[in-house]
Amino acid sequence: MEKVDRPKKIEHIGIAVKSINDSLPFYTNHLMLKLLGIEEVSSQKVRVAFLKIGDAKLELLEPLSEDSPISQFIKKRGEGIHHIALAVDNIELRLNELKENGVKLIHESPVKGAANADVAFLHPKSASGVLYEYCEKK
Repeated sequence: MEKVDRPKKIEHIGIAVKSINDSLPFYTNHLMLKLLGIEEVSSQKVRVAFLKIGDAKLELLEPLSEDSPISQFIKKRGEGIHHIALAVDNIELRLNELKENGVKLIHESPVKGAANADVAFLHPKSASGVLYEYCEKK
């Protein structure tokens, strides 16, 4: 079996917000982070804004509908940190290794995420309550 390397870095930290427009001024004016862009990820039912901080990013996640996972998260826990995304190579190999080792996954195959990246989420029950996302940029 091919060797799986460790993740390269923290790609981004996802933060659930009710409104990007209402939240963005805090990040750009007070934290003085640079806005890299805003896009809609219809497959995930979210609108996202990426802000640069060092070699990583913060990702603001705004739900686009009531049935969006982010909408459900905000209803249950309120706004705040949603997930930590790790930059990886060969996401499919990594997911297969996790499955083989009994790690519970939300996505057993990658899906398209923001910035046209392949992404997959690991179930928080396998990670001490933390939602991790693997993110492979093409």
